[in-house]
Amino acid sequence: MTSSLARLVFPALRWRPSAGGFDHERGKIDAALAAGVGGFIVFGGTLDAVTALTRELRRQAGRPLLVGADLERGAAQQVVGLTELTPPAALGHQGDLEATHACGIITATEARAAGINWVFTPVCDLDIEPKNPIVQTRSFGADPTRVGEQAAVWVRGCQEHGALACAKHYPGHGRTTQDSHQTLPRVTAPAAELERVDLAPFEATIRAAVASVMSAFVAYPDWDPSGRAASFSSVILGHLRDSLNFGGLVVTDALIMAGASAVQPVPDASVAAVAAGCDALLYPDEFQSVVRALDRAVGSTIPVARADEALSRYEQASAAWDSGPDQGQPDLAANAAFADGLADRAVHVVRGEPASFSGRAPLDVHIVDDDIGGPYSVGPRDVFHQTLREAGVEMGKRETGKGKRVVLVYAEPRSWKGRADLGARSVARLRRLAPGAQLVVLLAHPRLAPQIPGRAPVLCCWHGQPLMQRAAARWVIANIG
Repeated sequence: MTSSLARLVFPALRWRPSAGGFDHERGKIDAALAAGVGGFIVFGGTLDAVTALTRELRRQAGRPLLVGADLERGAAQQVVGLTELTPPAALGHQGDLEATHACGIITATEARAAGINWVFTPVCDLDIEPKNPIVQTRSFGADPTRVGEQAAVWVRGCQEHGALACAKHYPGHGRTTQDSHQTLPRVTAPAAELERVDLAPFEATIRAAVASVMSAFVAYPDWDPSGRAASFSSVILGHLRDSLNFGGLVVTDALIMAGASAVQPVPDASVAAVAAGCDALLYPDEFQSVVRALDRAVGSTIPVARADEALSRYEQASAAWDSGPDQGQPDLAANAAFADGLADRAVHVVRGEPASFSGRAPLDVHIVDDDIGGPYSVGPRDVFHQTLREAGVEMGKRETGKGKRVVLVYAEPRSWKGRADLGARSVARLRRLAPGAQLVVLLAHPRLAPQIPGRAPVLCCWHGQPLMQRAAARWVIANIG
């Protein structure tokens, strides 16, 4: 008889410094392991804390676990003390497949060193819709072939060094104008076009033997007229299995997202996902109710053969990826130096011709932060300033207005925004600051450059992470005359 489908469920564990790090998750951990979950998703934490957590999880479980994390920009995206890497869009811009392969290696070796063996990367979505609010710099680009090449070499680098990769978000989130964190988006493109264009990067990763594919909470009515999201569509997931010959784990996106519960409650949605062909359910808020719903559905909504198939795929994946060869301790200094070099190459001028900064005039730096206002805190915004000061660059006092004005624009794709463009508050502030600036540093997608008023030169630095702030500061330092 089929055992409990708890193995298909992966609760999230979040680091909260104010609550003792991961201590506040102890009750959830005990209950989840007692229920028999297949693993966990880790959000945040220091290297020491995450390493201790994952070690204790495995000791307490006494069996293989899959421990995953979103590491699209390297392991430091979640684990403080590991290496930040540039966003995928910067890698795609450079077109250096060897560098992308190295990013896969670095991410995997550092993740494994912290006890993380499942990496929810690479993003295979195409950056083809300017109004897309959530893909943007997370994508390698717009060309299906090139994105496929980038994703495939990343997968090889990752999986050859001990971590299970995950191609996402099948069959493609790139055409949406809405965010599946907030609603259930619909893509109305013809199914034939989706298969020809959007699926190409996923096919490339499957040829590269990617071990898991994440399905999207997006509906494609021309492909599945029922209007079900891909995660709940046996038609769309059947194509992945039967036509693309994918034999690994099919997983959902985070079940806390509105796209998951747009039609039915999360426990029912979880049952529908497994019945349609998913083998793993990520980040349900109430994992116990999901486990109960799954087990009740076996033999009815979920055929026994489908339940056994999903459990078998999980057992194979956890056995293969929870052990594997010891990768040794990563060379963090070498990895950081590589990342800095990659970031320097990614920085480029997208508008105008910047003049050299006078070495005698102080820099008057202003910040326009489009990322403030949602439920999540932004990252540090002082790294650019610190890097300049450490290099001996004089920083002026903004109220005097006597320095050379530099404007930093932060605008990342964030789940709460629901828009791709700069917000009205940011645009209003830029109307005051940009026209008199000597340089605007765009820590965002280069597509936003035309939204910056005036004729000030614009330097594209892709993302507001510390790595790219340092690269922007080094560019300025190199251009001080």
